[in-house]
This record gives sequence, structure tokens and C-alpha cells, in this order.
Amino acid sequence: MKSYRKELWFNVPSRRGFVNITREVQDCIDASGIAEGLCLVNAMHITASVFINDDESGLHHDYEVWLEKLAPHEPVSGYRHNVGEDNADAHMKRQIMGREVVVAVTAGRLDFGTWERIFYGEFDGRRKKRVLVKIIGE
Repeated sequence: MKSYRKELWFNVPSRRGFVNITREVQDCIDASGIAEGLCLVNAMHITASVFINDDESGLHHDYEVWLEKLAPHEPVSGYRHNVGEDNADAHMKRQIMGREVVVAVTAGRLDFGTWERIFYGEFDGRRKKRVLVKIIGE
């Protein structure tokens, strides 16, 4: 069995955003030489997420609205974590959207359903953060 590890770095210029990272993950699979196995993709920061869904702008807008209802940024004083910080909502949003995904690799390709894509979700941006890609297989 072989393994491959790479860190992808992102700097989302706004507080929140969704970045389709499917191409970058497939590039890692290509570089690994692994044809059959599993690919783990996980956010290495507690205010960011990795998830799988459709790459459709209406859905991304709906996520923004929904997440803000579930864990609103304001009022900042409403969170105990925000003593000296203002990102408690980002921690909550990450918990909702998830830390990582695992995708099967078949014939050297991400083995997806029809509309599935991998996204990096940023909830406290404006600085560099990393995503780990770990691939194991043959």
C-alpha cells in the first residue's frame, strides 16, 4: 500500500466563503500515482470546513443564510468564547458543516455521484489556512 500527503493552502479574503477544491484534490491523486484507494480531505483549522455538495450558486447562498440563522455572527457579545475574539460563530458553523470528507478513488479518479464536488468552507477568513489531503491505496 502507498500513501501520499499534501497540504493545500487557502486565503479567503472575506470572513466567509466556499471554494471548490475538487480540481486541487484530483491533482493530488494524479501526483500520488494511486489508482485504487481512499482520499481523506480535512480542514486543519477549527473555523473552516471541508464538505461535499453541488457547485451551484443558489445553494451556496442558501448555506450562507441558513448558517447565519443557526449561528449568527452578531451580537458578538452573545458568545462566551468571544472574550477578546469575534469568531465563536465560525466554530459553530464548522461543527455544522463538518471537518472532513473521505472519497473513494477508482481508476485514479475521485469516485463521485453526478453533482458531487469537494468544497473548502471558510467561516473566519482573511488569513492563510490549510487543508490536508491524505491518500492511501495502490
